[in-house]
Amino acid sequence: MIGWIEEWWLRLAAGLLGSGLIAWGAYRMRSLSGSGAVSAVLMGTAFVTLGSPVWFGVLIAFFVSSSLWSKWKRRNRQKQKAETNYAKSGRRDASQVWANGGLGLALCALHAIWPHEGWLYAFVGVMGAVNADTWATEIGALSRSAPRSLLSGRRVPPGTSGGVTALGSAAALGGAAFIGGIAALLTASEPPDAAWLIAAAAVAGTAGAFIDSVLGAAVQAMFRCRICGCETERTHHCGEKAEPLRGLAWMSNDAVNMLSSAAAGLLGWGIGMMAGG
Repeated sequence: MIGWIEEWWLRLAAGLLGSGLIAWGAYRMRSLSGSGAVSAVLMGTAFVTLGSPVWFGVLIAFFVSSSLWSKWKRRNRQKQKAETNYAKSGRRDASQVWANGGLGLALCALHAIWPHEGWLYAFVGVMGAVNADTWATEIGALSRSAPRSLLSGRRVPPGTSGGVTALGSAAALGGAAFIGGIAALLTASEPPDAAWLIAAAAVAGTAGAFIDSVLGAAVQAMFRCRICGCETERTHHCGEKAEPLRGLAWMSNDAVNMLSSAAAGLLGWGIGMMAGG
């Protein structure tokens, strides 16, 4: 982007200051835990140091929009009920920060070393997927219709891993396209083509969100509460340790997010190759 700071040390200083202010504000608003805030500062500084505005601009857009949706109607009883079964909710910790943005940072670093449009297409796919998943989770929890399992098609309780609703699916598409729109705005005077960027984010991001749901239903580690008997992603529920129910022990919610966003990144790259990137 024209006018972007050329000296790396000035970018590092700007990144440290900007990321520090954002992380501090997010910590005060209880959007980030202490470990999450530290990780956000490190990640944000690296993005600004290594990448042009499109890279850290998309990251900021993801964080701000997802945080706003997390806070919206947080007193809604239906949303609170669904969130009791999520592995994590509310304040993002370090593992969540890196699960959502770590792969994007790796792509940013690769672009800094070997500049190529394909990295950016993969990046909007990755960030489109994590944003789609977040919007689907936060907005989908407000659906008046019970979710259906992607594997069985049966109705499942709200908050069940792998359950989807029409509202949540629409929110996933909106969240993915939003990332593409931000990327297009930030590269308006440069290649790649804006329409292809939006398409890559929308298609790859939405696909990534559905892959996340499939993995959540098929292989994510799930537990049963010993007190209330509900199925949950949490290892502890109702103040007691939950018993293993199904899935792979190492396949946590963060691992599912990483794998699904990686798949979305590959799809985004492929779309970029179709566009001639």
